[in-house]
Amino acid sequence: MSAREDARAIWQAVLAAADPAPLVRAHLAALPAARHILVLGCGKASGAMARAAEEVLGERIAAGFVVVKDGYTVPLARVRLTEAGHPVPDARGLAASARLLELAHGADEDDLILFLVSGGGSALTPAPAPPVTLAEKGEVTRLLLDAGATIGELNAVRKHLSLFKGGQLARAAWPAAVLTLALSDVIGDALDVIASGPTAPDPTTFQDALDVLTARAPGDRAPASVRERLEAGRRGKLEETPKPGDRVFERVSHVVIGNNALVTDAALAAARRLGYRAELLTRALQGEARQVARDLVERARRLPPRTCLVAGGETTVTVRGRGTGGRCQELALAAALELLPGEPLGVLAAGTDGTDGPTDAAGALVDAGTVARARAAGADPRRALEDNDAHAALGASGDLLVTGPTRTNLLDLYLVLRA
Repeated sequence: MSAREDARAIWQAVLAAADPAPLVRAHLAALPAARHILVLGCGKASGAMARAAEEVLGERIAAGFVVVKDGYTVPLARVRLTEAGHPVPDARGLAASARLLELAHGADEDDLILFLVSGGGSALTPAPAPPVTLAEKGEVTRLLLDAGATIGELNAVRKHLSLFKGGQLARAAWPAAVLTLALSDVIGDALDVIASGPTAPDPTTFQDALDVLTARAPGDRAPASVRERLEAGRRGKLEETPKPGDRVFERVSHVVIGNNALVTDAALAAARRLGYRAELLTRALQGEARQVARDLVERARRLPPRTCLVAGGETTVTVRGRGTGGRCQELALAAALELLPGEPLGVLAAGTDGTDGPTDAAGALVDAGTVARARAAGADPRRALEDNDAHAALGASGDLLVTGPTRTNLLDLYLVLRA
């Protein structure tokens, strides 16, 4: 097979390995008895996780409620599922957050709350704190995303504009026991960052959130209510999110059941099965997508034939244009523009959740012919990159990866193959 076909085969092996069902089943097999088990969840994978929980726990589940991104529905028998907006929060997420808090408040010390959380959970549970409105929280989310804010920066702000995040679901659940099973979509698997840590202690402060806002949305770009709340919190006029050592975490436990290591290990194994010398570059790839693309191509040119570089992580895009795309598509298009005609290289960049930015693509798989194919179809790849319009250019070249919702979320995968 060609490097292009091999990259696609590796990607399919990764998606199979990222299935959350066996991960959930393995961690619930020995779950201790409880009078009532209440299943709650949020995130792109929470529906698939809840279905696996139902398979194991059956009638032990007294009630349940999970919220997923549009298109991520799965059939459930005992747990109610609803959809909400992602990456920009909407009114459905507001209602879902209220329902999750209501159910948590209703639990008592004899109950066990099984909380299923994965990437995307933060946007799906907006719960804006007064005086911030849902529309204003959505506005500041868009501002920070467009400014290239990291997930840690974004969540520091969202936690301090929320009644749900930053350990506040654990506060609502006290004194019930809480077992959180998490699929990590963040570098380093920080529990307080995964979906903004609804059941995890929050080490960030109102001051940290205000610093992010000042750096990423200076002046009066952010809604006045957002700055008003963060300033009030900084001055000690509002209660902080619960911190490490707070009693609300005494009966809370967390298990990260899947992360980007699972993804990259599966990619390495699949590449070796195809006869490549597979090398792990990093599981913490970060940086501006265009620069990362240039670095990856330059590194690949120094590799011997039949070598596959594997990386995991999450790049960022500083949006300056008006086009459509995502960080993986932007990286792939930038890589394609670096490749010389005839170079035996293939580059894949894709999100394991099946969606990259506000598009129907998980990412893209490009090679030395991408630019020529795009131009032949009437697209201008370089202009598209400058306009942050990678989706259009890669659609023209036939290089988009479209998987549909994968119902998991374990960061992004990057492959560079030298045939």
